[in-house]
Amino acid sequence: MKAIFFDFVGTLITKAGENVTHQNIVRNVLERAGRDDLDVIKVWEEYEAETSSAFRELAGGPYMRIRDVDTRAMQRVGERYGFEVPRDFWEISVSMHERYGELSPDAVETLKGLREMGLHVGVITDSDDDYIERHLKGLGIYGLFDSVTTSEDAGYYKPHPGPFRLALERAGVSPGESLYVGDNPAKDCVGARKVGMLSVLLDPEGKKRGLWSECDFIVSKLSDVVEIVRGLVEK
Repeated sequence: MKAIFFDFVGTLITKAGENVTHQNIVRNVLERAGRDDLDVIKVWEEYEAETSSAFRELAGGPYMRIRDVDTRAMQRVGERYGFEVPRDFWEISVSMHERYGELSPDAVETLKGLREMGLHVGVITDSDDDYIERHLKGLGIYGLFDSVTTSEDAGYYKPHPGPFRLALERAGVSPGESLYVGDNPAKDCVGARKVGMLSVLLDPEGKKRGLWSECDFIVSKLSDVVEIVRGLVEK
C-alpha cells in the first residue's frame, strides 16, 4: 500500500457543517437582495433540492463548472421568490465555505497518521479547482496532502474512472497499491472499484448498509482507516 485518497464533503468535512455553510450562503444572498421577509431555512431547503437534483444527473458524466451549476440552482429559487442572485454569487459561496467549513473530528489525526507511515495522501473530489484549494486552506489542512485531483482536472464526475486514474497517475502508483475513502457507495466505492482500487466506506450510523457490498471496508469513524492501512502495509 503506497497511497491513500479521500473524498471531501461528508468524509473530511461534515455534512452538518456543510448545511450551516449553505444556510449562510442563502442568508447572505437574501440580505443582499433586501428580502428579510423570506425564511432562510425554507429557501435553503429549496436550494439544496435544486443542487441535489442537478448533481444526480451529472454523476459519472462530463464535467460542468460547479460554479455554474450552483449559481443556476440559486437563480431558479430566486425566480420562484422574486429576488436577484448577486453577480458575485460564487465568491459568496467560496468565502462562506472558507469561514464555516467543519472538519470531521478525527480528520487531522487520520491524515497525520497516514503521512507518518510514509504514504502518499491525496484528495479526489467532485469540485472546481478554486473551491477546493481555498476550502482546504481555510480548514488549515492544505499542506497535509501530496495531491488534489478534481472533476475539473479530470473532465468527469465520479464514479467515472477519469478522476481516479488521474489521481493514480499523479501519485505514481498502481490501483493495487492504493485505497480510496468516501461516504457515498455509489460514487466512491463503485468509482474506485472500476479502476481496481480498494475502497473504504465511512458510514457512522450504518445508514448505507444496503450498499455495503460495493465497498471493501466499512468504518464508523475516519481514524479506523489508519488501522486498515496498517494491516494492508504489513501484509
